[in-house]
Amino acid sequence: MRRYGLYDATRGLTTLVAAGAAGLLLWVATRVGQPTTGRFWAEMGIVAGAGLVLTLSQLIGGWTKGLRLRISPSTFALGFLPVLICVGWILMATQPAGGWQRGTIVSWSSDIGLLGLINDLALWHGVLAFGFGLVLGLSFDTVPELAEAPTMAPAAGAIDRRAADEPVTAERHAMPSPTGRMRVGRGRTPAKTD
Repeated sequence: MRRYGLYDATRGLTTLVAAGAAGLLLWVATRVGQPTTGRFWAEMGIVAGAGLVLTLSQLIGGWTKGLRLRISPSTFALGFLPVLICVGWILMATQPAGGWQRGTIVSWSSDIGLLGLINDLALWHGVLAFGFGLVLGLSFDTVPELAEAPTMAPAAGAIDRRAADEPVTAERHAMPSPTGRMRVGRGRTPAKTD
């Protein structure tokens, strides 16, 4: 079994600190309250930040190894953008106090028969915002620096595919003879290959 040593301890400590920070952000969000539209969005932003902090804590291990942070385009497009649209739609439709977008979203939701579902999901504003932050964080990844990539040594036990795909010495020197027999190397003649 492989042991991670210091990296494993660092990751555990980072996760603990991030969980504490996320908990603190959630507590701060309860102090903001939701009586007005502005405070509602401030609270949802803080809750989403708690989810983001928790997810980004897992990427810190990559940063400590000299890797750089990047957004994964496919995860962003296929994972984050649909969540952004759905969560944004639900939160705008159910925010306290009206606004031009609330009336429009509620009207569209009613027209397509989703208003009941949206009102049911609105009970979980905080969970939706937290999940939004988590999915945003999952859109990030750590990758090696471009300058370092060619000079990196292969990991222990890694297979060099180029070497594995090269023909063996006998295959390189094997030549068919006019009699249909394969001639290998210097004068050795194995059995006919038909």
